[in-house]
Amino acid sequence: MKIIISNSSPEPIYEQIAKQIKSQIIAGDLEEGAALPSIRKLAQELHISVITTKRAYEELEKEGFIDTVAGKGTFVAIQNKEMLREKKMKSIEDQMTDMVSEAQKMGISLEELQEMLLILYSSDD
Repeated sequence: MKIIISNSSPEPIYEQIAKQIKSQIIAGDLEEGAALPSIRKLAQELHISVITTKRAYEELEKEGFIDTVAGKGTFVAIQNKEMLREKKMKSIEDQMTDMVSEAQKMGISLEELQEMLLILYSSDD
């Protein structure tokens, strides 16, 4: 599991951690049932407070991404396949919203944007 903390980000550190773990789960990089580092170990690896990592894990658990089993550890939650697809779709939708906003700021027309998307979607890379 790879997490990068940005001290210059306006986003709180616990949110950065939660967001990155959530992205890795949605992308399938962290599989269902995979063990996550303990709160202490993650705090130690990232050189941050255990309170911060605890808050990140609490947020992820509240959203149903992870489960904590007393005495055993923290694990990626077993996801309902339909719910996981919905979360992935929402993630793509959020990225597309940002993309459309940027395109509008730059004066890129809908037709140009559609053409770019079509090229990128059909490319073999």
